[in-house]
Amino acid sequence: MRTEPSNIIMNKEVPLAWRMQPKSLEEFVGQEHILGPDKLLRRAIEADRISSIILFGPPGSGKTALANIIARRTRASFRSLNAVTSGVSDIRKIIEASRRSSSEKTILFIDEIHRFNRAQQAALLPDVERGNIILIGVSTQTPFFSIIPALSSRSQIFEFKPLREEVIRFILEKALKDKEMGMGRYRVEMAEEALSYLLHNSEGDARRALNALEIGILTTKPNNEGIVFFDIKVAEESTQKKALVYDEDTHFNTISAFIKSMRGSDPDATLYWLAKMIYAGEDPLFIARRILICASEDVGNADPYALPLAVSAIHALQAIGMPEGRILLAQASVYIASCPKSNASFIGIEKALKDVEEESTHAVPDHLKNVHYKGPERLGSGTGYKYPHNYKGHYISQSYMPDRKNYYQPSDEGYEKEIKERLNRLNKPVGQGKEEVDIP
Repeated sequence: MRTEPSNIIMNKEVPLAWRMQPKSLEEFVGQEHILGPDKLLRRAIEADRISSIILFGPPGSGKTALANIIARRTRASFRSLNAVTSGVSDIRKIIEASRRSSSEKTILFIDEIHRFNRAQQAALLPDVERGNIILIGVSTQTPFFSIIPALSSRSQIFEFKPLREEVIRFILEKALKDKEMGMGRYRVEMAEEALSYLLHNSEGDARRALNALEIGILTTKPNNEGIVFFDIKVAEESTQKKALVYDEDTHFNTISAFIKSMRGSDPDATLYWLAKMIYAGEDPLFIARRILICASEDVGNADPYALPLAVSAIHALQAIGMPEGRILLAQASVYIASCPKSNASFIGIEKALKDVEEESTHAVPDHLKNVHYKGPERLGSGTGYKYPHNYKGHYISQSYMPDRKNYYQPSDEGYEKEIKERLNRLNKPVGQGKEEVDIP
């Protein structure tokens, strides 16, 4: 049985964004990288030769609209489910109906497929693999993380991008003119400033822009001549605080950009990504912990003050909370971003751990063993150890590890340059100059 979405779109009680969905490929705008002339996905739709596909990308970029276009064009039975309200039993009913039908193929459209758990996704596998059903999955999350590998590997994956402002302008202007499905039956005078505001604040989401346009027109009182003036004030009131797309993928991508901006010594980018996380409601302690890690991993001994500053910030954040905590996060992250950088300590421990894991581990030499409990001195423990504080400069050359390796290689950045110079002075080969080294 064919499920036709157009009866939903034709109902004028539904939101403008639904009514203005394109009815054909010719009406579809945007996503030229996958739907432009001679592109694979467009050719497959036009030839009605769709194989299992997963469409992913941000809200309002046209994923569901394209699925509805496929539903109108295909000669197959088109069935749809929403992963929020459906379960394995719903999947099995459609699959069983498809198996009984030998005359036509079945396309199963699943909206928000990333919300299916692993068992629900696995229920699709045998019939997708055999071709009993053709899957069209729509997701706002990257399928490489949210879809089980066995299912994503059996599907072609197409990424939708946020719509460009000129594309959304075209959609809004079309909605203003369309008297049947759009707002053309209203006499609207749209200020260019207001239109630009909607375009900028939609952030590539056509649905958000259309919703703002509709609510602005419907709630603005016409003048005596019946004209609705859609000015910048109406635009601002219609959008209110924008709701950022901040799903699991965005969470990880944004914190990655934040860390890399600190590591890359760009305080402005650091503040931008910090602001995005704060605005979206990210856990401030999660942010503070990432700053703490960056202070040690990426700044290290190039600025030894970075780590205690980050520790102070996380304790102060726990004491005062948000929203004032944003000031602490900003100060700490900007300091980390502005510091000289060295990951020498991080690289050193990674090398040492690799050796411990892969090579034969060394026993502790006798002169380094513990002698602070009864009996070990009779076995020679501690014999030959030289106490550095008894020597000039509080240093004496002696071996602290068998098969010596150089794990820590300090950089020339910040304070670590001084550390490097000091270690170079200490590590003179035995026999060249005196063993006791003067340390300024």
